[in-house]
This record gives sequence, C-alpha cells and structure tokens, in this order.
Amino acid sequence: MRIVFFTHPPFLGSQSMPRFASMLANGMQQRGHQIEVWTPEAYFYKLSAPNSLKKWLGYLDQYMMFPGQVRKRIKSYPGQTLFVFTDHALGPWVPLVANRPHVIHCHDFLAQQSAFGKIKENPTSFTGRLYQKFIHKGYSKGKNFVSVSNKTSRDLNEFLIKKPQLSDVVYNGLNRNFKPLEIEKSRQVFGKSVGIDLSTGFILHIGGNQWYKNREGVIEIYESWRKLGNGKLPLLLIGKEPSSALKQKQEQSAFARDIFFLTDINDEQTLLAYAGATLLLFPSLAEGFGWPIAEAMASGCPVVTTNEAPMTEVAGNAGFLIKKRDDQKGGINLWADEAALVVDRVINLSPAEREIVIESGIKNAKRFQTENMLNNIEEIYRFLTKSFEIRLEK
Repeated sequence: MRIVFFTHPPFLGSQSMPRFASMLANGMQQRGHQIEVWTPEAYFYKLSAPNSLKKWLGYLDQYMMFPGQVRKRIKSYPGQTLFVFTDHALGPWVPLVANRPHVIHCHDFLAQQSAFGKIKENPTSFTGRLYQKFIHKGYSKGKNFVSVSNKTSRDLNEFLIKKPQLSDVVYNGLNRNFKPLEIEKSRQVFGKSVGIDLSTGFILHIGGNQWYKNREGVIEIYESWRKLGNGKLPLLLIGKEPSSALKQKQEQSAFARDIFFLTDINDEQTLLAYAGATLLLFPSLAEGFGWPIAEAMASGCPVVTTNEAPMTEVAGNAGFLIKKRDDQKGGINLWADEAALVVDRVINLSPAEREIVIESGIKNAKRFQTENMLNNIEEIYRFLTKSFEIRLEK
C-alpha cells in the first residue's frame, strides 16, 4: 500500500500525538508499505512575534499555506493512495481528500464536547468554540474512522452528521517497553535521580494540567488517606509544572512536605517510576483512552482509577475502581474519603495478594501490545484500499 499520514506540525509542541503518528508510520513501513508523512511547515510561525500571536501564526501555516500545498501534491498520487489522519483534530484537512481512500483516527472528543457545551467543568472561549466548529465541519466530511476506545467511538457517533461507511475500534498499543523491574532497585535509582527517599514506596500520578486529569482530586484523596494514619508514603505527580491553583492546594496541605511535582522526567525515569510505585492513582474525570493505566499495569504497578469509561475499558478486571469526583457541596470530601479507603486497601495488600494483582494487571496489559494494534490497523487500511479499487473497477 501507498500511505500518506497527516500529522500535527511539530511546532505545536505536542508529545502524545507525534508518538502515535510515529508508531503508525514506522509500523506500516516495517510491514513493507510505502509511507510518507505530511505536516505543515513553520513559515509564519517562525516569525518573530509575541507568544500571544504565535498560535494565530501557526493557524496561517496550517490552514492557509498547507492546504494549497496538499492540493498540488495529490494530483500526482495514484487513486488508491490511502490518506490517514492521525487525529480527528486535523479535520479541516479532511475535505482535501474526502473523495479518495482515507481514514481518520479519533482519540477523544473532550474539546469538542466542551465547545458544544456538554462539559460544564470546562467552559470554552468564543474563539475556542469557533475553532472546534471548524474542526467538526472538517471531519464530518470523512467516511471512515478508527477510535481508540468504545467510549470515543460512541462520542464520535454523537457528533457525526451521517452514519460513516466504517467506524471501528482499535485499542492503543503501548509505545514504549513497559515491563516489571526489580522494585527496590527501581525506587533507589529513581529516588536518587529526583532527590527523594522512595525506599518504602510511593503513590504515583502521571498526567498534565488538563481539567479532566483531576490533579486536585489526586491531592484530595492523598490527604484523606494520610488522615487515616496508616502510612506516610510520599505522593509524586509527574507531568507539567502545576497551575497556580494546584500549587496553592499543595502548599496549604498539612502534608505538603510529602507532595512532589516532578517535571522534565525522561522516558527511562518514567519506566522506573511505574516499576517502583506502590500504586498508580489515576482518578481522571474523562479520557479518550487512559495510557497510564495500561503502562502501569504492564510495569507491575497496581492501579486505582475511576469507575467510568474508558478507564474501565482499559483497566478491565485488573484495576481498583473509585467513583468519579463529586464537586457538589460536601461531595468532594465524601468522595475523597471513600477513595482513600480503596487506596489504603491496595497499599496494605499482603505480598501474596499483591502478586495476584500484579499478575492480573500484566495479563490485562497484554491486550495493548503494539503489534496487535498495528495488525488490526493494517487490516483496516487494506480493506479501505481494496474497497476503493473495487469501486474504481466498477
């Protein structure tokens, strides 16, 4: 097959989407397919300008310069070339190839739901709503979709104007070699690299400052657990620099000295963090998939996560589930207290019980092997290419 992958431009600074796109492109190339990656170049974006204008200059590169370049290039490409959009947020480019073989990968519709007023926790600005409508108008022209979870697939169907020709679900594959490591050594090496004594274990959270990652809720659960008086494990939050509100929440905590925000953590350190953690605390309000759940389980780390899809899809029967955070009056404290009891239960598992939990998690994580994901996606790509060839013959 000849496959062209559309990806987000590197100047946007995203990490997860480029990794996903590279996984697809490299995987298909290793399977003998002819692949190309198309992405906007920085013409306007690289101009000297205030940071407040950079986003708008990037839009000029993405939606004025790039479409014209694509129109010229595709004229010389065979009709059976498959065009792959690695994220539905690239929707504005979909009309360029809507009448050619194409497929759109969908990760989550949280930005879309927020812009259309479906998520009260995340109000969207006027310009943000216009931008998401622009994206929606674009991907609605698409005919074939692959979602990373059943939850994402259901959300997609709510936004599509008409029923697609193809809508499949293929779970993400782990894009790094997550595996169990010797726990004491992992704690020692990782602890030394970040300057924290982790010899007795630690509670781990991995995620950014997005509203749905619920980092404030992580601290609330931790505080409730510490008040039980059953332990003093530190809490490590790996991700971007905390927001001012989150930092304030930490500083006001009675356990502030044991709450650590870790930034600029590299891949090797992340592997050690998963392998050395007592548990991963992942109380997300929403996700498209929930990478850390599968990553932690593959690393032999027990997981406490939210009893909502798609977290439940990824955790399967191997995770410990808690309710979604309740922001009603009095609800947060009750939620945190109940979740803390689950955390305490996991921390105090007997060695034999913990081993069973770890083995269950490793087995569950095998569902998300990269090879399985690529095999399923390759099958879809072949089907779409062959279907278009048959239509051309008719």
